[in-house]
Amino acid sequence: MATIDVFNHEVPAESDFGYSQAIKSGDLIHVSGQLSLDEAGEFLYADDFAAQLKQTYANTDKVLDHYGATRNQVVSQTLYVVNLRQNAAATAEGNLGYFGAHRPASTVFGVTELTFLGQVIEISFVIDTRLPA
Repeated sequence: MATIDVFNHEVPAESDFGYSQAIKSGDLIHVSGQLSLDEAGEFLYADDFAAQLKQTYANTDKVLDHYGATRNQVVSQTLYVVNLRQNAAATAEGNLGYFGAHRPASTVFGVTELTFLGQVIEISFVIDTRLPA
């Protein structure tokens, strides 16, 4: 029987929306869409793509750290980007900066809006802990 390990940032949105940041089942970790929230759960950097992307990856690192995983174990990601054409170069630059030589499977969606006013990026991940760190 697989054990389930749930991780939360302990921010109000988790209980308000009824979700967990990540769930580990067996060797896979499914990470909910990460975005630009601070430690208290306040949305940061409205309409600032670069700052939101940086904070989103910082929040992702907290999930990875919780599970003792690394960026090299991310097997797939889904990015939701407002104004994708305008933000495509910054999305690519941020992705390359975050993953370096590692290349997870990726899907990028251009969307008209996300949860918070001024939110321009959200990224979900799947991590396989069987892969070398």
